[in-house]
Amino acid sequence: MDKITVGRMNNAPKIDRNIYGHFSEHLGHCIYEGIFVGAGSPIPNTNGIRTDVVEAMRKINLPILRWPGGCFADEYHWRDGIGPERRRMVNTHWGGVVEDNSFGTHEFMELCSQVGCAPYVNINVGSGTVREMAEWVEYMNSDGDSTTVQERWANGRKEPYNVRFWGIGNENWGCGGNMRPEYYSDVYRQFQTYCRTYGDNVPYRIACGSDGEDLEWTEVMMRTAAKYMDGLSLHYYTVTNTWEDKGSATDFDDTLYLQTLKKALRIDELITRHGAIMDRFDPERRIGMIVDEWGCWHNVEPGTNPGFLFQQNTMRDAMVAALSLNIFNRHADRVRMANIAQVVNVLQAIILTRGGKMILTPTYHVFDLYQGHMDAELLNCMVECAQLENGIEKLNVSASRKGDAVTVTIANFTDKTTVRIDGITAERVSGRILCGTPRAYNTFEQPNTVCPGSFEDVRLFGDHAEATLPSNSIVALSFVD
Repeated sequence: MDKITVGRMNNAPKIDRNIYGHFSEHLGHCIYEGIFVGAGSPIPNTNGIRTDVVEAMRKINLPILRWPGGCFADEYHWRDGIGPERRRMVNTHWGGVVEDNSFGTHEFMELCSQVGCAPYVNINVGSGTVREMAEWVEYMNSDGDSTTVQERWANGRKEPYNVRFWGIGNENWGCGGNMRPEYYSDVYRQFQTYCRTYGDNVPYRIACGSDGEDLEWTEVMMRTAAKYMDGLSLHYYTVTNTWEDKGSATDFDDTLYLQTLKKALRIDELITRHGAIMDRFDPERRIGMIVDEWGCWHNVEPGTNPGFLFQQNTMRDAMVAALSLNIFNRHADRVRMANIAQVVNVLQAIILTRGGKMILTPTYHVFDLYQGHMDAELLNCMVECAQLENGIEKLNVSASRKGDAVTVTIANFTDKTTVRIDGITAERVSGRILCGTPRAYNTFEQPNTVCPGSFEDVRLFGDHAEATLPSNSIVALSFVD
């Protein structure tokens, strides 16, 4: 029998709710159609924001949303997206389509208000200026009587937005300017200086970090700029084949399924390696690791614009989400935020839309199942289980405690198995499950092919519990003292 042992840990970190964050970029139909349809649309909306999408985000208590990119952030000029007259541009990164900037600063903040989430704004460093950034921070956060603030008043917002999280550039080693780490470090130090505090709202400044493979970037940033940052980003995408041919989102065999899981599990190693570098310069772990782009990247769906990055979302993707969130939980002493790419219609989206229709993907349901971990105390969790043919363990687990409830989330990658959970002395237990073949997914015609249900195959004993997990399943158990 497979075995999981759960226990309290000394100086246990809290699992930051922002680990369950999301990402919205001006890319494909993420913003336009996916989130924003305009007040005159026949699709139900409030101030132009889709009602169904907002309700879905609220249901999973979506904690934080990153915007406007991504690569788009470093060609985005915020003044183009405020006021009655908006400047049109061509989105040269994603599809070459016209961007009319009808969704800008005020619309993004309206979205966050409706969802009830914190905004995370990514600043243009690649093609922007220090003054442009400084005035954007002032526009959103200051309550002074300056010309910039008066501009906000004229656009209908009297009170400051008090945005806390600011990303200083994005992938500046690549699409954000092709910079060397030494150069970007100096640019970052300059820009962050003018990301000012207004009132008691102290900005949380996030520096651009590595693509995952580049350890030198992290080394240089920590050595030269650690005292000027609150967070350092890390990006990692699960690509099963090659960047040139990533493979189909839905047409794959069991060997490729396990290969995808093995690729996804590598984020654990990367967090450890980059975290070790950060520890040398920041032993108290003041600086958060911000995994603000992660998820599966497959080939786009046939017949769609290649620049829109629209892909289907199967139970395989749900498994990647489950194991990734388990890993982030287990690294909660360093990982303070993570943002899956992306929230609607792009890459490993939690929501897909087509006109007035909306479906929830298997990945969405993983975020729903994992809500019990938000702001909970991390627990030790040791797993003893068999290895699969490609060397990965068949189970991936994390555990936490909040009040009198212990949450244990388990991803079972293959066959049906019974697991013993030690360290549990509960009076009652409840569970939810998501399961299906790795290739199962939801469509607009059949939206509930993969959806969660109650899980009852769990039994309590005096000092442990036992659960029988179906094949290819993700289970969230809640034990209450």
